[in-house]
Amino acid sequence: MTGIVSKRLEDELRDGPEVSPELDRLMRNAREASDFLKAVSHENRLLLLCLLAERERSVTELENILSLRQPTVSQQLARLRLDDLVSTRRDGKTVYYSLADEDVRRLISVIYDIFCGAKED
Repeated sequence: MTGIVSKRLEDELRDGPEVSPELDRLMRNAREASDFLKAVSHENRLLLLCLLAERERSVTELENILSLRQPTVSQQLARLRLDDLVSTRRDGKTVYYSLADEDVRRLISVIYDIFCGAKED
C-alpha cells in the first residue's frame, strides 16, 4: 500500500521539529478538508447534496422530496452556500440550487458508492 503523505514530507518530519513549506501546505489542506467534512456531516445537508448531485433543484422541490419544512431546508442550504458547496440561480421568485463544482460532485459520488452502492454479502 502506498503512503498518503509524500516521502519528502516524511523525511522532513523525521529530520526536525521546524515546519516545512510542504507540512504547512498539508496543514492548510487538512483544515479545508476538515471544514468540508463538517459541512457534509449533517444528515440533512448530506441528503441535499445527494439530491443536487442528480440535478439542479428548487427549494420547494427539495422540501417536498425530503418532507422537511422550508425554514429547515433553507437553513441547511444557507450553510452549504456559506461553505461554497452549492451555488444558486434565480428565475423570477424561484431560487434553484446546484452543486458548486465538480470536486463536490466527486466526493458525494464516493460517499454514495461506499454507503448506498450495491454491497456484496
